Amino acid sequence: MLPKISILGVLLWLVTSYNGYSQTNEVDITQSLTLDDCLSYAFQNSETIKIADLENKISQADVGITKAQGLPQLNGSINYNNNFAIQRQFFPDFISPTVYQVLLQEQLLPDGSQIPEPGIVPAAFGVEHSSTAGVTLSQMLFDGSYFVGLQAARTYTELAQKSFEENKSQVAEQVTKAYYSVLVNRERQELIASNYNRLDTLLRETKLMFENGFVEKIDVDRLSVQFNNAKTERSNIDRLTELSYYLLKFQMGVPVEQPITLADDIADIDFDPEIAAESEFKYERRPEYAQVLINQELVQLDMKNNRFQYLPKLTANAAFGYNTGVNDFSEITNFEELWFEYGFWGITMDIPIFAGRRKHHTIQKNKVQAQQVELRSRFLRNQIDLEIAQARVALQNGVEALQVQQENLALAQEVFRITNIKYQEGVGSNLEVIEADNALQASETNYFTALYDALIAKVDLQKALGILVQP
Repeated sequence: MLPKISILGVLLWLVTSYNGYSQTNEVDITQSLTLDDCLSYAFQNSETIKIADLENKISQADVGITKAQGLPQLNGSINYNNNFAIQRQFFPDFISPTVYQVLLQEQLLPDGSQIPEPGIVPAAFGVEHSSTAGVTLSQMLFDGSYFVGLQAARTYTELAQKSFEENKSQVAEQVTKAYYSVLVNRERQELIASNYNRLDTLLRETKLMFENGFVEKIDVDRLSVQFNNAKTERSNIDRLTELSYYLLKFQMGVPVEQPITLADDIADIDFDPEIAAESEFKYERRPEYAQVLINQELVQLDMKNNRFQYLPKLTANAAFGYNTGVNDFSEITNFEELWFEYGFWGITMDIPIFAGRRKHHTIQKNKVQAQQVELRSRFLRNQIDLEIAQARVALQNGVEALQVQQENLALAQEVFRITNIKYQEGVGSNLEVIEADNALQASETNYFTALYDALIAKVDLQKALGILVQP
């Protein structure tokens, strides 16, 4: 909980402003989008970002509420009472027995009233109609927790901002992976379409050769099976590519019915496994680690504030107003003659003496919390080191596997090309063509798997290093 802030908090209000995420130029999604375009659009339109931004604004409002506690508190009030049954005050008739008659004549007692006990007079001190109107003012003059409150207010806004940056990093990760998924599926879609066209041509040629008696029907049947599998695979990849577009648009905050096109290509992506040398890494780049540091500061500020609770607090109070009292309601608006002013001012000092050692135990709790946050920061540093090491190895392995699969794919394509030529020239068998095609499809599958794994490893390393979102 933030400590109470005094009137000087208004100065902090003048110099502290909300540093929300920076707005960029609106991206035209009807044009071809690069990865940077998609990220910019997501930062402006993603529901996750909008929710995080609203949380940030809520934290700003909470800080403002805390600051307002230290500003002057001015209140006005207007009151009217109809005293239809005035309460009696009992006192001894210490003057003379005629006091009762005087009270009766002055209408302080109702007609026919009887003194309940000899020597006791029940007097009604009051009037039938009474009213007051005035203002009260209070202002904190000194509170030991004030300066801590100023620091806590600034630190609290920093914590909210770091939380916003963490959400922004998560959105960047999701959009980047979805973008790469579209690129991979799009390239795979082109290659599978090429396979389909190749098998379609080969099947038509084989059927023609069968009609002319150069091949057997089993050769046509084998190729028909391959062609049907290729047809099914093409339909599957078409739907998968469409689904990957839907996922990207969802992560960006684009309506799913809005068509988009991507400008980047797989060939444009740099797979350098030495992204950002270790000597350049700083833990503070990771938003979650920055949050731990801020929590450490907040715990220290809370402890400092609790220690200040041993100091006295000084408050100024003042009130000013008018009041009246009449028996005839029509006279209550006689402001010039029947309304009388009143006022006072004073200073109150609250001196804490003994509260059952509550402050002592609260400070001990703060010390334990400080140790707990320190352990968390140490654990998080070790965890970040492990994530970076794992991501570097994964990227290196991914790049090497991708290079191997690229070579295997090129070899499989060449084997199929030669096998197909031999078959068409009559020196090869249909079975060899089928086997070469199966090997080619397996190589394609392995290539795209390695390609996707390398892209994901690249994103994971950028996130681990805290450079996925550029400041």
